[in-house]
Parts: sequence; C-alpha cells; structure tokens
Amino acid sequence: MSRVDPSVTAVGEYEELVDRWADGSQAVWRQHCDALYVALIDRWLPGSPAGRTLKTDLFDEAMGEGLVARLATGSEMVLGIDSSTAVASAASEKHASLRTALADVRNLPLRDGSLGRVFSNSTLDHFANQHDIIAALRELARVVAPNGQLILTLDNPHNPAVRVRNLLPFSLLRRLGLVPYFVGATLSAHALNAALQQAGFEVRDTVFLMHCPRVLMVPIAVRLGRSSAAVQGRFLRSLMRWERLRSWPTARHTGHYFAVSAVRK
Repeated sequence: MSRVDPSVTAVGEYEELVDRWADGSQAVWRQHCDALYVALIDRWLPGSPAGRTLKTDLFDEAMGEGLVARLATGSEMVLGIDSSTAVASAASEKHASLRTALADVRNLPLRDGSLGRVFSNSTLDHFANQHDIIAALRELARVVAPNGQLILTLDNPHNPAVRVRNLLPFSLLRRLGLVPYFVGATLSAHALNAALQQAGFEVRDTVFLMHCPRVLMVPIAVRLGRSSAAVQGRFLRSLMRWERLRSWPTARHTGHYFAVSAVRK
C-alpha cells in the first residue's frame, strides 16, 4: 500500500507529488523520519536471522536513504511492496539488493507464514476507513510465521493536531498546503492492540514518536534544504531532542505517531 489510497486520490496524482519532491526539497525532513524509524528497528528487531522481511510501502526508499540497509540485518531477503509503479521503480534504482513488487497490503501475493518479520510504518493510516486497516492486519497475520515479528506505526489520534486534521476535509487541507497527500483513517492505541490480538498477534510494546510540532518543522526543514551540512546537522539534532518527550506522561498527546511491536501467536 502506497501513501495514497487509490480509491480516494488517483495514483497518478500521488506520483506527480513524488516527482515534485525528487528535487531534494524534502531531503532534510526525510533524514529525520528515517532516523526515527531506524531507532524503532534497533529497539525492537533482533539482529539474529529472521527469514524474510516485508516492508509494506516504499515511500522512504524512493524519497531518501530509507530503511532497507537496517532491515537487511538478520534478514535473508527484504521485500518491499507499493501500489505505485513509479515509487517501486525509484526504490529499486536506489537499492540494488531490494526486491520490490506491486501489491496491496490487503491482498499480498505471499504464502501463508512465509515472512519472519514485517515493518509497516504509516502505511495503514492511508486507507479511507478502519475496515481496511483491520483487513490489512488480518492479511499480515496470514503471511507472518508463528513467532514472527510485526512493527507497525499509525497516525496518533490522541495528538490534538492529528485529531483536528482528520476532522477537516482533505480538499481544504491540500488547498492550504498543509497536507499534500491523502491521509485516512487510523485507530487509537487501545483499538489497534485489540485488533492485533484478534488478528493473531500478541502486542509486546507501544511507544509514541515524532514529538516535534510537525506543522512548523517541515517547512523549516524544506527551507534548510540548501543550507550547509553543518546547519542541517544542528537542525536534525534539535529535532531528535524533542523525542525526549516520549518518556513524559504527556507522550500520548505529543507524539504524531504511535508504534507497536507485536509477535505472531
């Protein structure tokens, strides 16, 4: 599943967005996002052999360095799927070792129990409704082997900015330039844990991440795209300092995303 639900916004429109960002304007912000997700991988995925790994979209790999190199540690092979041909092609060009396929996470072309682990960062929160999220979780449970691991992130509906954004029409948000791609339904942390258990997973841990005020920091990151490496480095370090908020009692409300680590029963 790519970053846009094709039932709501044409895939061609999404690919135009990716083409526009190919100028490197998002490079600094993508570095920050990659760093947050690499930290999750280091926290939860073991370095020991784990069979095949699936990444449920290729946006990170098409737009920046991505996560393939880190996911490859301990994996026999990393497979990435996306519903966009352009995104899959861009990811393949950047990462020779990555195997890619055009596929929908709700209907995976994989055998039952054929994966050792799955990394799904902000893929399922681009569906139009929660029923599709549930369907995707069941499909992931089908293809993950017993004791296989799933790391999953979703938009955090406990965050006031996310809650307000989801109440406003996407057409308005896009016209204002606040949300350039379709964002869909999500689940609360409690609801996701319940859905994962029903699908056949056992949830082991939950954390909230990306605590910086995103609506302010993304434009700053874009403006710094032509700055020196030293300036960009200082900015990226300042963004990571916001992550200290995840240990605060208010983390549920400041994190833009929440992430779960779960094991297939």
